[in-house]
Amino acid sequence: MLKWRREAIFDTYNLALGLFLFLSPWLFAFSYEPARLESWASGFLLVAVAIAAIMVFSEWEEWITLFLGLWLIAAPWLLGFPQAASMKISIGVGIVVAYLALLELWLIHYGSLDDVRPG
Repeated sequence: MLKWRREAIFDTYNLALGLFLFLSPWLFAFSYEPARLESWASGFLLVAVAIAAIMVFSEWEEWITLFLGLWLIAAPWLLGFPQAASMKISIGVGIVVAYLALLELWLIHYGSLDDVRPG
């Protein structure tokens, strides 16, 4: 039986964000083809890494998640997204994913959730 880590909640959030990102081309009717492909690919990768991190934890999964978050922030400019929903969704999800990955990496190296709670 798998042992649930407290930090796995961050991976659960990433799973939900990956599913949202994967479904966003249909939910928001992206018309720009590179934006659709980027959302599908990044959403799929985020879901896959989140599931792997939930099932068997390894620190490299958090580094990949951080990279995906940074990619989502930079992708609208690198791929030339129009100023539309696709750009806002990519940047917004990227910021949250990168923040969650950095928070989990910080908790892994410098403390646990017990250390953060006030006395």
